[in-house]
This record gives sequence, structure tokens and C-alpha cells, in this order.
Amino acid sequence: MMTVQEKQAAHNDLRVSFEFFPPKTEKMEETMWRSIHRLAPLNPSFVSVTYGAGGTTRDRTHGSVTRIQGETGIPAAAHLTCVGHTKEEIEEIARKYWDEGIRSIVALRGDLPDAGGVYTPTPGGYPYAVDLVAGLKAIADFDISVSAYPEMHPDAPSADFEIDYLKRKIDAGANRAITQFFFDNETYLRFRDKCDAAGINAPIVPGILPVTNFASLLKFADMCGASVPERLHWRFDGLDEDPETRRMVAFHEAISQVEGLMKEGVSDFHFYTLNRAELTYAICHALGIRGTDKAAA
Repeated sequence: MMTVQEKQAAHNDLRVSFEFFPPKTEKMEETMWRSIHRLAPLNPSFVSVTYGAGGTTRDRTHGSVTRIQGETGIPAAAHLTCVGHTKEEIEEIARKYWDEGIRSIVALRGDLPDAGGVYTPTPGGYPYAVDLVAGLKAIADFDISVSAYPEMHPDAPSADFEIDYLKRKIDAGANRAITQFFFDNETYLRFRDKCDAAGINAPIVPGILPVTNFASLLKFADMCGASVPERLHWRFDGLDEDPETRRMVAFHEAISQVEGLMKEGVSDFHFYTLNRAELTYAICHALGIRGTDKAAA
């Protein structure tokens, strides 16, 4: 465990960001906004909002992004994908964001609406994320985040290709990479070392997923190629109907993971909140991020 002095020193440089997804129902929307206003006083570097497969949540993503930035004053980052849009449509979307004061984009290849299908570039669109990054930078000087996969993207042919392609995205103008979630810190650290050896000098921000539902986690992990250590299967076993104990175990796992990464010099963390504030807020509080009242409540 870190000492109080070590935690304070590490906190001085600690930066966090949070990810949300556009809600589908009125009840889910209420939950998301409660969570946003709960986390906003922690003054994150930015808050991002995801984009549905094939651009299916385009309007809801746009509405959430502009409202978050307008109500909280925190920089909001809009996810934007290649799938389902021509270059002209991407330019229209990007210019609209810029005109509304949105300066941050998470640029992704994106997934097809039919899960499991073979990816095919949209006719007249940007073929891949590296092309989207270059296109966005040509439109305006956006602050761009891209994805990174410490355990390889399911479509990547090799680990070396994964590193080379990430470098291409950074060289095209991306400001940082945010990783897919992982639970073995050594996986991230090895990946970070390989990025450094390849000449990637942009931040590789670890994506942290506090476990709110273990069954759902297994489905997420299967879709994105992330491994789930045996210790998690053992620790969450039998807790499906015990949410209180599950939250305590999830908190312990997440805070241990973050503090372990802090000892390795990591100071930026991106939390996949799944639109829930409780665990993420508790983790940030335990790390010493108490925030202020500057953000809207």
C-alpha cells in the first residue's frame, strides 16, 4: 500500500476523465445526469460520450456532449466513428461541434450495427481511424483521442501491427491514446514499453472499468478481446444477488489497480463509468481527488 505522503505526492499530478454513453430511456437519462453532476465537481480533464455502432446514437451523443459542456463547463469529448458516414457528413458534424465550442473528439473506426460482421469501410467515407484523425485535423485543430488495445484489437493481425497502427494514428495528429479496459497491470505496462520503444511519445491513458456487473463484464470482454483474470471469477463468484458486497469487491479491485499503476508513474486515468457514479466517485475520493464546487452541481 502507498503511504499517505506517497499518495499526496502522486495526487498532485493526478488527472482523471470519465466516459458515458447516450441513454436509451428516460429513466436511464435521469441516472446518467445524476452521475454526471455527481462527478463533475471532481474537475475531470474531460468527459466523453460514446457513439453507437454505425452512428446510431448520433443525435443523442451530440445532445449529451453539448449539454455536459454547457451545464458543467467541463470539456466534453464527442466520440466519432468512420462507420455510416461519408467524408462530407463527418466534416459537417465536426464543424458543427467546433462552432458550438466542442474542441475534443474521440476518433474511432467504429463497429458495424450487426455485431460480428466483417468490417467494410463506408463508401465515400474515411476507411479507418487513422484517416479520420487526419481528416479531423484538416478541418480544425481538435484535441483528438484514439483507442489503444494492450491485448490487441480483435481485427488486428498481430501485436506488432497494433503498435505500428497506433503510431500512425498519433503521427496523423492524435493527442493521446485511451486503452481498452484491462485487469492485469503488467499487460498495460508491457504495452506502454512497446509504445515507447516504437517512438510513440503521446500519453497512453489506461482505461479503468469498475466492475458493476460481472456477467455483463464477461460479455464486454468477449466482444473486445480483453482477458478476465481467474482471481476476478473467484472474487465475484456468488455475488450476482449481493450488490453491496459486489460493490465492495469492485472498489477494492479498482483502487488496487489504479494505485499499482500510479507506482509505475501513471498519472492519467480514464474511467468507463457505464453511466454510474458510485464506484468511480469512491475511487477518486480514495485517491485524494476531492474536487471543488466550481463545476455545476
